[in-house]
Amino acid sequence: MDATFYGTIYLGDLGGEGEPENYSYENGSGFIPVVDGVDYVCGHETVSMRIFREVFHPLVYSLVFFLGVAGNGLMMTVLLRRGRLRITEIYLLHLALADLLLLFTIPFSIVENLAEWVFGEFLCKLVGLLTDLNLLCGSLLLACIGFDRYLAIVHAIPAMHSRRPKTVHLTCMVLWLFCLGISLPNVVFLSVNGDHPGPRTCFLHNYGINAHNWLLTSRFFTHVLCFFLPLAVMSYCYTAVIVTLRHSQKGQEKQSAIRLALLVTLVFCLCWLPYNITITVDTMGSLKVISNQSCEAAERLDQAIVVTKSLGVSHCCLNPFLYAFVGVRFRNDLVQLLSKWGCGRVCLPFITAQGHARPSVSEGVTTTSTI
Repeated sequence: MDATFYGTIYLGDLGGEGEPENYSYENGSGFIPVVDGVDYVCGHETVSMRIFREVFHPLVYSLVFFLGVAGNGLMMTVLLRRGRLRITEIYLLHLALADLLLLFTIPFSIVENLAEWVFGEFLCKLVGLLTDLNLLCGSLLLACIGFDRYLAIVHAIPAMHSRRPKTVHLTCMVLWLFCLGISLPNVVFLSVNGDHPGPRTCFLHNYGINAHNWLLTSRFFTHVLCFFLPLAVMSYCYTAVIVTLRHSQKGQEKQSAIRLALLVTLVFCLCWLPYNITITVDTMGSLKVISNQSCEAAERLDQAIVVTKSLGVSHCCLNPFLYAFVGVRFRNDLVQLLSKWGCGRVCLPFITAQGHARPSVSEGVTTTSTI
């Protein structure tokens, strides 16, 4: 899907009738954006855009894929080896699963950018569904983890009932079903444009203007559910956690927990804020709130979308380090696992270099006795 729609330029038609008014066909290969009465032919890639599509995108996404699969795979393996998971560790298990499923869609995007969509109609719909599903679910799970830390530290005793394992599993199940329901329209609108000239692409080609309207709607969900809502929940919850910890009695552990809470929120904001700003600008162009004065301006916006989305997806690689690998208990389990696999001597220096007494989110940041 990434290679098909860049900013305000459609490289494949929306299909059917009812195209946006500010676009028209040119030889079936692209669209001409009509800005202030002037036609700008933007249906063909420039050299710089081709470099972005064939070099930058595959290189960055390949790095994200290998680092993310390794980190989240190790986190899932360590958690599944434990007999009984703590409350936050249940959320972490679901988070690692969502990140892995999202990462497994990356190879399809890389191949499409390097050549064309060669995987058929079924995988086009499935990959599009998994991409939106796991972006939504991963972000909302981060909000759940922040809220769980808030309950465990700020409201330790009153929250005991709501923090039971059965309640957490039910919450995660409802969350997955909710995100699936929001992502299902992608199955309806996604298709492969095999009947048109040029490279085959997997995009929202079906049902014309309705697909375009769904594109704008899905972007609204991306802004609200993938960024603003999780950021608001994390900011409030971790702020309350920090205020509570500042009144506790512990010293070094308290300071480490405060730094970790700030880091978790800051990293999430830095990874996803640029992408949301860029997509907002592009959406305003689609709604004619603002207009690009040339194809050069539109191309710069396209490149910004590629760069900022790569930064956002890279957050999948950071989650294991922010939420699990910094913890003493998790790190000890990881060392035992790697030693069993024969990697202890090589991997141990990299793991122990992170320190010996840093709390992780999965370890509850602090104990209830500190409140």
